[in-house]
Amino acid sequence: MTPREGLTAKEIQIAILVWEGLTNREISKIIGTTEQVTKNHLRSTFDKLGVWSRLELAMYVASHGGKNWLDSEKSIEAHPVAVGADRITARTVPDLAHS
Repeated sequence: MTPREGLTAKEIQIAILVWEGLTNREISKIIGTTEQVTKNHLRSTFDKLGVWSRLELAMYVASHGGKNWLDSEKSIEAHPVAVGADRITARTVPDLAHS
């Protein structure tokens, strides 16, 4: 069992939204909860994946397929709550390698 298989659908959704660059406040509005509940989900996700920060979480998601993170092991239909990023505007991430 991989670490990501231990995540709940909500934790997966939040991890993908963190990877997309959203703040806790923005994530909370999308999933319909408070910032504190979002933070609780993040802490749980950090523990399950063995990461320490939002940056490490985003890097973990990116290295495992980004928005299609689950495609290698589970279909998105199994976790419909993980899809929802299409409701947000895309953000650009600066290319730090060329800074």
